Amino acid sequence: MRGASKGEGLGNQFLGNIRETDAIFYVLRCFENDDITHVEGSIDPIRDAETIETELMLADMESLDKRMNALEKKAKGGDAEAKEQLIIIAEVKKCLDDGRPARHAKITDDQRIPFQRLQLLTGKPALYICNVNEADAATGNDWTKKVAEKAKAENTEAVIISAAIESELAQMGAEDQNAFLADLGLAEAGLNKIIRAGYKLLGLLTFFTAGPKETRAWTVRQGAKAPEAAGAIHSDFERGFIRAETIAYADFIALNGEAGARDAGKLRQEGKEYVVQDGDVLHFKFNV
Repeated sequence: MRGASKGEGLGNQFLGNIRETDAIFYVLRCFENDDITHVEGSIDPIRDAETIETELMLADMESLDKRMNALEKKAKGGDAEAKEQLIIIAEVKKCLDDGRPARHAKITDDQRIPFQRLQLLTGKPALYICNVNEADAATGNDWTKKVAEKAKAENTEAVIISAAIESELAQMGAEDQNAFLADLGLAEAGLNKIIRAGYKLLGLLTFFTAGPKETRAWTVRQGAKAPEAAGAIHSDFERGFIRAETIAYADFIALNGEAGARDAGKLRQEGKEYVVQDGDVLHFKFNV
């Protein structure tokens, strides 16, 4: 709500809770319901998004102002890291003063890590989630179109969900969920769309390990090589990496598992330079 950066509503407690997150999802109301009040008295998701962004930018400006005094003292003493931070802060403040979030600041690749250390709220990637009523869950509405346009202009995405539908799905078994979604003309749950969009936003992918006892999903960054993926399971796997037995997800499913994929010649031996693909089923060989 307006004034959050100054302590209104949950205020600083809320801002503190999200400062260490990897991304921020803006959940925007895109439905009418006289029984559910809106703090502004009317429905306007673009206004709501701008209110959130303004409060986060104000909090960021306050955070940078607090940092600058200490950094300036260190810089005068010849601290090279402090000087670099001040250069980055100057660029970010220019962006914020123009009314643009910190993620739009001109940051070089070399400055990316010190920029992230600032933990700026508007420096995080953002995703817009349009919360609609059940009738609009499959097609969206005029409000969701406006949010989609805003997201496109900011090079991000907007996802349409109905919280009411998600609440009902959470109480159902898998079969009932599928039937319920089909009746509503929906191909999948909104939560699945959010997860997929979130992975894309953060540049992540999923690989699997599968055995007689269990199948597990693991998360690594896009572009990760096989040893890094092995390290997601255990650091010993990465240190002693030899090779990865690899099956593409589509082949694993179509050929009924590892044995069928092996017989069909779809199991590959990949080395340290192999770039893991989304859905890969991997079995790592390593030295202890």
